[in-house]
Amino acid sequence: MAKILVATEKPFAAIAVKGIREVVEQAGDELILLEKYTDKSQLLDAVKAVDAIIIRSDKVDNEVLDAAKNLKIVVRAGAGYDNVDLAAATAHNVCVMNTPGQNSNAVAELAFGMMVMAVRNFYNGTSGSELKGKKLGIHAYGNVGRNVARIAKGFGMEIYAFDAFCPKETIEQDGVTALSSAEELYATCDVVSLHIPATAETKNSINYELVGKMPKGGLLVNTARKEVIDEAGLIKLMEERTDLKYVTDIMPVAHAEFAEKFAGRYFSTPKKMGAQTAEANINAGIAAARQIEGFLKKGCEKFRVNK
Repeated sequence: MAKILVATEKPFAAIAVKGIREVVEQAGDELILLEKYTDKSQLLDAVKAVDAIIIRSDKVDNEVLDAAKNLKIVVRAGAGYDNVDLAAATAHNVCVMNTPGQNSNAVAELAFGMMVMAVRNFYNGTSGSELKGKKLGIHAYGNVGRNVARIAKGFGMEIYAFDAFCPKETIEQDGVTALSSAEELYATCDVVSLHIPATAETKNSINYELVGKMPKGGLLVNTARKEVIDEAGLIKLMEERTDLKYVTDIMPVAHAEFAEKFAGRYFSTPKKMGAQTAEANINAGIAAARQIEGFLKKGCEKFRVNK
């Protein structure tokens, strides 16, 4: 019998935990819960005898992996996995997976909620503008980007996308215009919805020069990662261009400066909310449990993200 730990400082919904438990127990394994923990020592103690871990935004680093002597797999319930030290996991012979696609619609809907709020001047009572007819740029055409494109069609927007790793034909078969570079995307579009991961190549890549190519009245929407934004560069640009707006689901390090300098042009959620829906919560948690059982029972590594 394998022991599977759900370690969530920010817990799953009760109905999601119920679904995870059903998957685990039907497979003949034991589910252990560590919810709302307040100190890393609690996590280090909980991982000592487990074979698998399901996490959300919780960090799995070398110290956690050292403590988890029996650990075989970690699944991050969600798309991003930069909270897991992949190199350390590989060194410990631990498989790391994510659950791509399970949170995608939730994130895409939030992106549009933020767009509407921004173009209507944050509901401050003044006359705003509409999304219909505007040019929307999708920066990275993965699961979230595809959902953003689907919703944008209902708004009557012109839709463009750039993804260095997604074939042009794949993008255009969805009725989206594929562009050849990020520079072209930003120069073309009134609104850019950002969905790139935080990697060595992308960190600080959304910078003064790139965002500065946007047309007058440009709006940047970030539901990806804060690390991809060059905050100093964006602050400098927004000081120079009073027409630009920035809304983000990931609070910047320089949040106080953004909020003070750009009232009426800037908004950040107090904590990351893209995946915070009941549906996404359930989908990602149950998918994580199924992937663990598939790995433990059949050796399935379909969603493995480390080497």
